[in-house]
Parts: sequence; C-alpha cells; structure tokens
Amino acid sequence: MVVKKKTTTKTSSKASSKVSSDSVQRHDKDTWSPEVQILALSQEIESLQWHLVSHPKDVDAKRSLLKKVAKRRRLLKYLKEKDLSTYSQLSKKLNLKV
Repeated sequence: MVVKKKTTTKTSSKASSKVSSDSVQRHDKDTWSPEVQILALSQEIESLQWHLVSHPKDVDAKRSLLKKVAKRRRLLKYLKEKDLSTYSQLSKKLNLKV
C-alpha cells in the first residue's frame, strides 16, 4: 500500500509579504514603532501558519502562534486608540479583518 504524503508549496514569507517595512517605518532607523512591530508579527504569524499546515501536531509552534496573535491584537488596539488614521491605513495594507 502506497501512502502519498500531503505536500504544501510555500514561498518564503519575505517574498510573499506584500508590504515592506520601508512603507510603514516613520524614519530610516525605525524598528520599534507599533506599525513596524505589527508588520513583523504579521509576517511571523503567516510563516507559523504555513508551518502548522505541514506540522499540525507541533504544540510549541501553535502556542507561539497564539502568543504572537495576542501581541499583535494588543498593538493594534493601542494604535487604534492613539492614531485612528494610521490604524486604518495599516489594516488596509496588511488586509487584516478589523
């Protein structure tokens, strides 16, 4: 009996992300603004989602994914309270369901 393994094709997360950090940075050396952190978390979340498709029993990766989603949610809430226009622009760029 031959069992075919499920294969998933994945492009690198940097190539598949539509938004670059340059477009959300406030200045050249900006790495800690909420916009840049949300973008980085979104890319890591996308990468972990692809990983979990091929490794569904990886509990550590699932826990890490949930922690990153929660952190991104908190940052989005903060950004929404501080600057609504930036929040709406960023959510459109990242295609987030808000």
